[in-house]
Amino acid sequence: MRKSYVNNNIKVDEFDALIKITVEMSKYLYPYIREILKSKEDIKENSIIWNDFNNRFIELIKERFNVDSMRVKKLLNQAENGEIIIKSLLILSFCISNKGYQKLKKFLYDF
Repeated sequence: MRKSYVNNNIKVDEFDALIKITVEMSKYLYPYIREILKSKEDIKENSIIWNDFNNRFIELIKERFNVDSMRVKKLLNQAENGEIIIKSLLILSFCISNKGYQKLKKFLYDF
């Protein structure tokens, strides 16, 4: 899905290392992730936080991913991406648990 023209497959040990880094970063970013999820629940009062996050998410996708891919188009579609974003944030928030690595790995394999 990335804008890479080289068809490199990531090795399993590299994939595991990226998951471990992501889990550690989610522990660090947990308060921010929680605030974003909370803002989505009460969109009338906290719409600024959710909108800022959503806009930044879309900017990063456009900047780093191949926007011609159907999966990427689904991420960019505001009508469809809300569920994906919330599910991703929930998984990241669950990563602070003892089984965070397994949860994130399963989520990514299923995606």
